[in-house]
Amino acid sequence: MPDRSAYAAELEVAIDAARIGGREVMARYGSTESETKAGGSPVTEADHASAAAIRERIRQTFPDDFILCEETLDDPRRVQASRLWVVDPLDGTREFLAQNGEFSIMIGLVYAGRPVLGVVYRPDGDALFAGVIGEGAWVERNGTRTPLHATKPLEGLRLVTSRSHSDAAVDAVARELNVTERRPSGSVGLKCALIAEGVADVYVHPVSYISEWDTCAPEAVLVAAGGVVTDCRGKPLEYNKPDPRQRFGILACAPGLLEQTLAAVARADLPLLRTAKGQG
Repeated sequence: MPDRSAYAAELEVAIDAARIGGREVMARYGSTESETKAGGSPVTEADHASAAAIRERIRQTFPDDFILCEETLDDPRRVQASRLWVVDPLDGTREFLAQNGEFSIMIGLVYAGRPVLGVVYRPDGDALFAGVIGEGAWVERNGTRTPLHATKPLEGLRLVTSRSHSDAAVDAVARELNVTERRPSGSVGLKCALIAEGVADVYVHPVSYISEWDTCAPEAVLVAAGGVVTDCRGKPLEYNKPDPRQRFGILACAPGLLEQTLAAVARADLPLLRTAKGQG
C-alpha cells in the first residue's frame, strides 16, 4: 500500500475500532451464554459490547457519518448519505461460542454505494487484515505487516467452506469445479482472507440471508489484494440499500477464476438462483 492512503484517517479509525471491539469480545471469550435472534442465529453479550465500542470509536472521529451495524437499530436516513460505515461486531458467533477462534470483527467503509476500505480482525491470534481498494492490502501479525496478493493456483482448486454447517448447494458447486481440497473456516471475513493470502481459491455462499455487514469488509480486503467478489450471479454486490440483505449470496475467488466458478455455479443449478430468475 502507499505510504499515505487516500483514506488514511478512515483506515486508522477502522483498525483502532476493530482492535477495541476485539478486546471487548475476548474479555467475554469462554462464555457460552447466548440468545436467539429472529432467523435463528445466536447473539451474545460480546456482540453487543463490541458493537457499542466500535460505534463510539467511529463517532469520535467521524460524528456525522452513518453506521450500519448488525446489532444496532438501523437509521433509514443513511441511504441518502455518500459515506457509510458497515460493521459486523462479531462475525462467526457460533465459532465464538464453540471457542475455536474462527471469528472476527469486520469494519468497512462505503462511498457512493461501493466499498473503499475494509478491516477484518481475528482477535484470537491477533491477525488483522486490511485493504484499501486501488491501493493494496496487508495482514499484520505480531506487529509485522505482510502484503496480501491473491493469486490464481497453478493446479487444483481449494474451496473454503463453512465449519459450522454443511450445504448441499456448495457441495454441488464443488463437484462441478472438481475441487481438490476443502478448507473449512468460520467467519465470512476469514474465508475471504484465506483467498487474499493465497492459501485458498474459491468461496461460494449461495444464500439469501447474508447482509451488507457480512460482505463489505471482506470484499474490500480481497479486492484490494487482487481478488474478485460478486454475488452468485456474477453481479456486483450493492451497498447502502434500504434492505441490507445480499439476496443472491456472495462469490469470492482468486483472480482469473470468476468465469470458471460462475460456469460451475450455473451447472450446479442452485435453488437460490433457479427460484430467483427474473428478480433483481
